[in-house]
Amino acid sequence: MPEGKIVKALSGFYYVLSEGTITQCRGRGVFRKNKVTPLVGDYVEFQAENKTDGYLLKVFERKNELVRPPIANVDQAILVFSASEPDFSPALLDRFLVLIESKGIEPLICVTKMDLLSPEQSEKIAAYVEEYRSFGYEVLMTSSKTEHGVEELTPYLKDKISVFAGQSGVGKSSLLNALKPELELKTAMISSHLGRGKHTTRHVELIDIEDGLVADTPGFSSLEFTVLEAEELPACFPEMVSVADDCKFRGCLHINEPKCAVKAAVESGEIPAYRYDHYLTFHKEIKDRKPRY
Repeated sequence: MPEGKIVKALSGFYYVLSEGTITQCRGRGVFRKNKVTPLVGDYVEFQAENKTDGYLLKVFERKNELVRPPIANVDQAILVFSASEPDFSPALLDRFLVLIESKGIEPLICVTKMDLLSPEQSEKIAAYVEEYRSFGYEVLMTSSKTEHGVEELTPYLKDKISVFAGQSGVGKSSLLNALKPELELKTAMISSHLGRGKHTTRHVELIDIEDGLVADTPGFSSLEFTVLEAEELPACFPEMVSVADDCKFRGCLHINEPKCAVKAAVESGEIPAYRYDHYLTFHKEIKDRKPRY
């Protein structure tokens, strides 16, 4: 049976990309019975007599899934943060990074509008960038000219499923439109075609850009740690992971435990204090979370 990847889901139809061809498929009743909802990004097995009349037979195991946008098997999240207007926010960036790390998605940080800074501000942002690179993150710095950002980004898209996310007002959509100019036209056409009724669901589609697939809607509209457990949080801070083996206790949460290598690294300046402060904030938030029944 042929296999492929769902690149669009709309009104009960799934559009499966296989060997360069897209086949329109329906889900089998067995999915409903087993409470499996196929998602964009899913690898599937299907059968089809022709390009408009296929059936999904099987959804293969996912390596991850997001709720907003509803998408599976994401390889990388491109986190777009501006250096200015709105100001760069390490606290918000760390929140995104934790959510992404917890899903096993590779983050790529893209700091835009660097050309709008004074030399002093520029130095400050460059210092942050160096720190994030030292934790092992890939960071791009681009100007407010969207085409510059696009040139920097395109090599990272190849052979990956990517989703854009980040601060609001930083121009994620204009970056997407610059990557694929016909996108703007397409989204406008779809919304007028479907009408603006309140039951109109914004569907997700994976768009082929630079030999990779990019979700056409920015991700992570919810930034709460709804499913992350406190014990999983330390693993979402790579610079903590790199020293945690030296903690006295296995499973150290780096808060009140004695002989904690992470706290020692914060005191010595090896781990920046702001990262540890954000860690404590997130830990408290998870601990204070209302239980879900």
